[in-house]
Amino acid sequence: MQHNYIAMLRIDIISVVPELLESPLSYSIPGRAVKKGLAEIHVHDLRRYGLGSRQTVDDYSYGGDAGMVMMVEPVFNCINDLKAQRPYDEVIYMAPDGEILTQSIANELSLKGNIIILCGHYKGIDERIREHLITREISVGDFVVSGGEIPAALLADSIIRLLPGVLTDETSALSDSFQDGLVSPPVYTRPSSFNGWDVPEILLSGNPKLIRTWQDEQAIQRTRERRPELLK
Repeated sequence: MQHNYIAMLRIDIISVVPELLESPLSYSIPGRAVKKGLAEIHVHDLRRYGLGSRQTVDDYSYGGDAGMVMMVEPVFNCINDLKAQRPYDEVIYMAPDGEILTQSIANELSLKGNIIILCGHYKGIDERIREHLITREISVGDFVVSGGEIPAALLADSIIRLLPGVLTDETSALSDSFQDGLVSPPVYTRPSSFNGWDVPEILLSGNPKLIRTWQDEQAIQRTRERRPELLK
């Protein structure tokens, strides 16, 4: 029997290199969500809105700084075109100086209906885009990459996996690192002993209460050792 699903989330990604997004968002959990009809992902080539016969989307910056800058007009036209078709809850720019992506941000965005993600490129984007078109700026870390496509794929994946029905075991996302402000405890699978390396006995005890206590203790200890700032 074929079931009809109503898409719960639509993500439109604007890029000058859309090919970079094809594979990351077509397979695994994002691809599964799309096939189930639980999410829609649409990648838009900004060059379709480029200016002139060469479909130009970038230009030299005023002031003479090195590097090319994404122009305001193509981005404005693309976003306006999308907004003419439906309302959007957020227009997000993947910015090196944006707020750092966290699990709580992913949780929040997973409750939205329609999201636009703009991928920067070259030296950045015309500041007027950030001032007048963008509602939120998100970074995946304090480093610079060639463009916003890979960060956009990371953001989309972190949101989509939280949608109800996407994961085979829906409780899995609830035990992910950072959901409770801690990193996850260590996990093991069969065999219980390999090469002299043994699974902790408590995990083989069959006692859910003791196992849960051990996992909580391990999560706190691991967070204290690896990410102490989370405990503050």
